[in-house]
Amino acid sequence: MSGILMVSRDEVNHGYYKERMGSLGFSNVSFTSADKDGLNYVIADMTPDLVIMGARFYQCCTPYLMGELKKTFPKINMAAVGIGEYPADLAMYFILNGLTGYVNTFDGFRDFYVGLDDILKGKEYIPNTVQERIDLRKNTYPEPAHTLPPKLVEVTRCICNGFNKYEIGDTLQLSIRTVANYREEIYRSLNVRNGEELFRNALKLGIVTQEELVFTHRYFTVKPKPDKPQKSQGRKGK
Repeated sequence: MSGILMVSRDEVNHGYYKERMGSLGFSNVSFTSADKDGLNYVIADMTPDLVIMGARFYQCCTPYLMGELKKTFPKINMAAVGIGEYPADLAMYFILNGLTGYVNTFDGFRDFYVGLDDILKGKEYIPNTVQERIDLRKNTYPEPAHTLPPKLVEVTRCICNGFNKYEIGDTLQLSIRTVANYREEIYRSLNVRNGEELFRNALKLGIVTQEELVFTHRYFTVKPKPDKPQKSQGRKGK
């Protein structure tokens, strides 16, 4: 291969990952933490044979946004790698959205390395845990979940994971106005009045699952920040 691009936010360990990839037979490996338009520029400039992205790079929206990336660069093989827990019901969309493969350490290191080797050779690799989820939906795919189109499903998932409108816009590359319009459309489509009702109905309808409610925005902070404790005034003398 002329080049492999690894997309990861873990910049501190890029050197370690490159060494490990070399030991597995991956040569000419480059790393980037760029995202959104910046990532598109990197791929267009490098034109790698293979792009491998961390499954949590865009949190719960990584399968969808990698699918968008595949549409932009259809001739480039792409795969996702999970180092830790990632819901199989969500991971199956890596494959359904056109990626070459998906591997996760939670499926066992033997399968993880076998999958990496297949991806290196340009072969498709689907772990059994993900293939099972795909097989369960053969009679319904590619119909979108209920009445929501795929884009609104992504917004719904973000809302249910506690993302505010700015975090949704940042994650999905949408304007705040578009996020607001999508939210109204979601509320209208599901006949709900607020986020609490959306959360309940989305779970009940299967638009999101309990296993998918494990994400936070990458710049998550507590707002408002806790107040500083007030100093005791003590009791005045009589």
